[in-house]
Amino acid sequence: MLNLIRIKVLLKQNLFGKSGKKEELKNEEQVKKILKDIEKAKFIVKNVKKSEKKRNPAPPFTTSTMQQEASRKLGFTLKKTMSVAQGLYEGLKIEGKGHVGLITYMRTDSTRISDVARAAAKEQIENSYGKEYYENRFFKKSEDSQDAHEAIRPTYIDLTPDMIKQDLTNDQYKLYKLIYNRFLASQMSNAIFDTVSVDIDAGDYNFKSNRSNFKI
Repeated sequence: MLNLIRIKVLLKQNLFGKSGKKEELKNEEQVKKILKDIEKAKFIVKNVKKSEKKRNPAPPFTTSTMQQEASRKLGFTLKKTMSVAQGLYEGLKIEGKGHVGLITYMRTDSTRISDVARAAAKEQIENSYGKEYYENRFFKKSEDSQDAHEAIRPTYIDLTPDMIKQDLTNDQYKLYKLIYNRFLASQMSNAIFDTVSVDIDAGDYNFKSNRSNFKI
């Protein structure tokens, strides 16, 4: 028997429906009724399915994808993203390096990267993670892309975000790390996840639970 707290979590995230028909939670009264209905019900695992899924890495940033991810992951406005990116592009004083431009031009619609950047990514990935984690990836060019500038990427792959964190503001560090990680991941092998899906019945109610654990 699941306790009430676990039942609430299950309802919030994994309720499928009732008697095999999908049902959406729309209000508090509906939730309370379901909680009451299943309070003494037996939870029966009907089906467990295990599988392995692969996920391709995303391409390096264009202006629009950088803005979208900065908004989603960092809470940056479009204006803030471009202002911080401008500073990273124009360059900052980095201890032991002098004045360094940290990223390529931040106004671009291309996912293309140079051969030099490709070779640098290969070396960084193989040295840091192992040869099996590198994959030489090329991304399809959009029909509307002018391709005047390559994708947004770090200019020096050896300047990792944590290595130069002390020379950056908090916002600069966050955006640089986002750009750096996106670029490096774009030249890495697929991420592999072990997934488990479970179907559970409790009285007339049906629950579905899906979990993924990173494998490689």
